[in-house]
Order: sequence, then structure tokens, then C-alpha cells
Amino acid sequence: MQSFAQKFTYDVALWIFNLMLDIFFREVRPRGAHKIPKEGPVIFVVAPHANQFVDPIVLMRECGRRVSFLIAEKSMHQRGIGFFARMISAIPVVRPQDLAKPGQGRIQLLNRKTDPLRIIGIDTQFTTQLKPRDSIVLPKGCGISEVDQIISDTEIIIKKEFKELRAMEILTQNDGTAYKCMPHVEQDSVYKCVHDELNNGRCITIFPEGGSHDRAEMLPLKAGVTLMALGAMAKYEGLDVKIVPCGLNYFHAHRFRSRAVIEFGNPITVSAELVQKFKSGGTAKREACSTLLDSIYNALKTVTINAGSYETLMLIQAARRLYKPAHKKLHLSQVVDLNRRFLIGYNIFREDPKVMELQQRVMAYNQLLKYHGIKDHQVSKTSNENNGRLLWLLIKRIFILTILGLWAFPGGILNLPVVIVAKVISQKKAQAALKSSTVKIAGRDVLATWKLLVGLVLLPTLYAFYSLIMFIVVLQTNLDTKWKLILPLATWSLLPFVSYASLRFGEIGHDIFKSIQPTVMALLDPKGAETLRQNREKLSSNITELINEYGPKVFPDFDANYISRTTVPSTLSPVPSRTTSTSSISWTSAPSKLPKIASGFFQQATRMNWLDDKNIFNWGRTEDSDMADDVFFFLDRFYGNISGRSRSGSVSESDSRSVSRNRSRANSISNEGFIKVEGMTSLPNNNNNIPDDHVAAAAAPVITISDHQKTSGTKPLTSRRIFRIDDVEEDEEEDDEEDHAVQKLSISDSKKDV
Repeated sequence: MQSFAQKFTYDVALWIFNLMLDIFFREVRPRGAHKIPKEGPVIFVVAPHANQFVDPIVLMRECGRRVSFLIAEKSMHQRGIGFFARMISAIPVVRPQDLAKPGQGRIQLLNRKTDPLRIIGIDTQFTTQLKPRDSIVLPKGCGISEVDQIISDTEIIIKKEFKELRAMEILTQNDGTAYKCMPHVEQDSVYKCVHDELNNGRCITIFPEGGSHDRAEMLPLKAGVTLMALGAMAKYEGLDVKIVPCGLNYFHAHRFRSRAVIEFGNPITVSAELVQKFKSGGTAKREACSTLLDSIYNALKTVTINAGSYETLMLIQAARRLYKPAHKKLHLSQVVDLNRRFLIGYNIFREDPKVMELQQRVMAYNQLLKYHGIKDHQVSKTSNENNGRLLWLLIKRIFILTILGLWAFPGGILNLPVVIVAKVISQKKAQAALKSSTVKIAGRDVLATWKLLVGLVLLPTLYAFYSLIMFIVVLQTNLDTKWKLILPLATWSLLPFVSYASLRFGEIGHDIFKSIQPTVMALLDPKGAETLRQNREKLSSNITELINEYGPKVFPDFDANYISRTTVPSTLSPVPSRTTSTSSISWTSAPSKLPKIASGFFQQATRMNWLDDKNIFNWGRTEDSDMADDVFFFLDRFYGNISGRSRSGSVSESDSRSVSRNRSRANSISNEGFIKVEGMTSLPNNNNNIPDDHVAAAAAPVITISDHQKTSGTKPLTSRRIFRIDDVEEDEEEDDEEDHAVQKLSISDSKKDV
């Protein structure tokens, strides 16, 4: 069991992490947190690992349980990172890639067809630098293979041949290629520690890709997670380990004031049959690990959207936006489900003439939007008001934008030194990480980590420096001694709030700035704006009619009366509050919960809800935007499919778990009622009319490994390599804020007319 000191240091670290995340991110939104088991051993499997040490603290914040992390042993020796890792009792892991060293000489493949496993060295020392089970690594991540047998200093036999085209090219060069020698590392001590943690009912978090990266594709999943789960259940009879897949989605992970969504999938229950196979050893053990790893991959697939191509995905998202009524906001979980159902229907009827015709019209509409430089959700804002009213609205927005800019200026100047230093240091760390890695492209995955660490150290230091300047200034005055002490202390205390207020004013101003473009279009090109509105309305009607016709053929539960006003479904129970009432804390547990109390209080203070635009300007937001379509895209290498997971989380979370004003606003919307798509947002119980692969992508059941595969009738997926296309639309994550800001201006004008 964890000691009191371990729990206390963990909670203190979590309080610090909460503060860091609240400042760095504009919004962190969880989705599916209610699926996490409240007690018992849990393994969180997290991917993609795109933001080094930020990923773990986001999970710590949102999972609601104390978790232990597996961290690279070399990271434990880094100042700052190692300190916090010890605070949360992280488990160090010695990674083979961290011990890799450049090999002497060069290597080449002489007979790629007749003898592809025999590697020949040029001036090499294989007998001293390599051992059986060690690996040779090709440059720039072109390939890696385990050494099976060492013949001599210049000849080795590898277990698996290199098949990548780039690897074959460099190995067959006349002068060969450089390489690295990577030793084999036994992880028995790590597995023992993990097994003991799970046996004590605690949680383990693992990033199965092995390390952070900034590649467009996810790295292959490693089998370590299966050895941990099956090994613990085989070692301790009666232990029931749950595996919770977790997806991390960032809107530009390395940027300050970006957004993040963390999505928890359905827990995977490991069957007793797999545990018995694991105990048998040999081929049965490998089969059990492979089956479990495939099941983890399938669980991730159930929360993704699988399209045949990028163009198809863009088409589906555009059709979904046109299908729902304008000026209505769908629940975000409904948006994700609609995208998934649209894709299922499209894959079935894509050759139908009506579908092909609408496809061409939707693509033409998208091109028209690009021509005018606006988003679909902005079309309704190209008002057909008279020019005088539009001109007044434009002037009004520019005036408010100017005022907000002036309010944001002081904080920007005060914090400029930290911004510059953080950027310089993080860039240097990214370059260093890039040199020592074979999988990174630009080292962007370490930028946010070092920006946070630099800010954590420099911000208090800078504010202390400003306070020192104030102290020197007041010493030159005739003020009383107490004021000479109070003013510097007040300066140090108030500077964080002044900086955050300036930051919020700047964000609101940026949102208003993005709303100016459709207003200018309506003012300068009213005919073009009117054409856009008419095209959208007609296209929306045609798509709705088509779906009403074909929907019942795909989904037996389809309802043509798909829009109704309802309240929050009872199945979406709110997540328990983060904040803790002091009256509920016993004397014995109070010390361990004090950091949580302080964290909750300080989060409310740092968010400064009184500075929220909806409180200052009474701006509300009732429209959906393109934000729901800002997704991570995945391309399955073996099946040629693109899959994407919505970055937007559920807005049904309780207000107490809110990390931003958007979630607080969403909570109030949920209480009053929201738009529900009944016929398209809950999967049918009878899936006879839908291919099994589509059902697997659309449904998200709780998975029991062996039973699930028996009943589904589908072959387990063998591919575990996924490719991601990131940041397709850089501005889409700001669209919802723009909508939110614009509403006040229209509302105030309407009130004047009344």
C-alpha cells in the first residue's frame, strides 16, 4: 500500500500540474471518464504519445484515480522532470534505444533475394559490439532487426529480414550504411513492480508506442502491456485487471493556449482463457499476447472514424454539418456518432446515382466556401441586413477589438521575457531530442514540456524581480514603512491575475477578429453571400431527404422525425465533482486531501470566471461550428483506410469538472435541453443489415476478449500500425470561440430593434 507521504507528494504534484495545465491550455476536455472503474487494478493504454511529459499529467488530471507511470530511466536524471517523477512514484524503465551506440564500420546486404538474413560488415567488430538478441538499427528509423547468430567480426545472421524499401536501398549500396548496436534489456524487475502495483488494486499508465514522437503516423504498439496484464493475472489468482484505452487529441500540442481532448474507451476485460494460454508458455503464450494486443487495437478502432480517403472524410463531415439544422447545437457525442453513421451509409450506397450527385454538389459547395475564404458555420452570419446596419456592426466590432487589445497589452509586455526565453530553450531541447532519436521528425513533442518547465521557474522569478523594482522605487519615497512592504508584496500577488486577465482579453479579441471576415463579405459582396446561403439551404434539404430515404435501409431504429427537444439522457450520468468540501474531510484524511482543496480553489481563482466573455459581454453561443470536425486522422497501412477521432469531448460532464468556460456553458445547455438526433445517434440492436467491420467501427461495447471474437464473427485485426494526418485545418479549433463572441453583437442589435 502507498504510504501517507507518497499520497501527499502525489497530490501536491497534481495540484501543481493542474495549475500548469490551466495556464498553458485554453481548454482540456475529457470524454468517457465515467467508463473508468472506480476501484480495482487498471491499466491505462494511452496513444498517440505526441506531447512527451504533458500527456501523463493530462491523464492524471482527468482519470480521477492515482496512477503510476512507466517513465524512461534516463528521464529520471533530468532536472525538473526527475523531481516530479519521483513525487508521483513513477516506475523507471531502461529502454534499449537509450543504450544504443554507433556501430564500428558499415554494414551491407549482399544477397537480398537468396540470403536476406545474412548481414556483411565492412571494418566491423560484431563479436565485441553485439550479442545474440541484441539488435542493429538503421539510420533515420529505416529499420531494426534482432541478431540471431554472430558468425564473425564481419558477418551476422538476423532473425527477420528488412522489407522496407528505404532499408533495402541503403543496405545494398556499394559502401553499405552506418548502423547502431542496441543491446537487449531484460525487464523482469519492471514487470515485478508493475504486477505488485496491480495486485494492490492500483493503476498503471503505459504508452505502448514506447516513447514520444511527432511523426504523422503512430509507432507500432509494443507487447509490453499484454505481458503486464496477463503476467499479473497469471501470478495472482483471482486478479481482474481492466485495460482502459485512452486517446489523446491536441489542437496543436506545442502551442500555448491550445486545446486538448482526452477520450476514454470502454474497459477491456481479459478472459480466463487467455490467462491459461499465457501460463502454458511457448506458442500459446505468444498467441495470448497477440490476441490481447489485437483486442486493444480493436478497442481503439471503436472510437475512431474509418474513411477510405481524406477526401471521403471531408465529404462526410461536410454532409453531417449540412444534415443538421442551422442555428442548433448537437451534443458532441452525437456529432461523433453521426459522422460514424454517415460513413457507414456512404460506404454502402456510394455507387448510388443520387449519392454520387450529392457528393459532387457537396464538393462544389466546399470549393465555393474556400473561394470566399469562410467556413460553413459562418455562412449564416453573412447577414442580408442593409449596408448601413452591417457597417455599424463592423465598426462596433472593430471598436471592441481595439478596446480589448489595449486591455491585453500590459500583460503581454510584462510576460514577454518569459515567452522569449521559453521559446528559445524549448527549441534547443527539441533539436537535442531530435539528434538522439530515430523516430522524431522535428522534435515538436518536447516543446510543450519545456515551455511548461521554463514558465514554472521563470514566471515566479520574473514577478519577484518586478516586486524588487517596486521595492526599490518605494524606498525613494516618503511612504510609511508598512506601505514600503505592502506595495511590493501586493505587486507580486497581483501580477498573476493581471497577466491572466490580459491573456483572456487577448483571446476574446482574437475571437472577434475572426468574426469580422463574414461581416466584410456581407458588406462588400451581398450577392455572393446570398448565393452561399441559398446553396446551403437547398443542399441541406436534399441531404436530409436522401438520409430519410436511405436511413431505414441501414439502421432499423432510424426515425425520420430525427430532431426533437430533450433533456440530458440518464445514461450520461455526470462525473463526480473534483472539488472537495471541507466538511466531508475527516481528521485523518485531511492532510492528504489538502492539495486537492487548494487545487480546486486555485483553479477557480486562476480561471477568473468573472472575466469570462459570457459574463462581461453576455455573449452566448447557440450554434454549432466546424470545431467538432477538427479531428486526428489515421490511415491504416494494411487496409488503406483513414480513421479519425474527434478532438471534441463530451459536454455532458458536470460543471464541477469543467476546465474552461466552454464546458461550464455546455453544462448549462445540457440542463435546459439540447438537440438530439434520435434516429441517427444510437446504434441499432439488430446489426444484420450492416457489415461486421462497419458495426465494429460504429459500436463501442464493453469487450471481453475471447468471447467478443467468438460472437462477432469477425477476424481479429493483425495490423497495429496506424498513420495520422495532423492539423489539417489550423484555424478550425478557434471557430467555436468565434461563434461564441459574435452572438453578443447580434443579440445586442436585436434588442435595440425591439
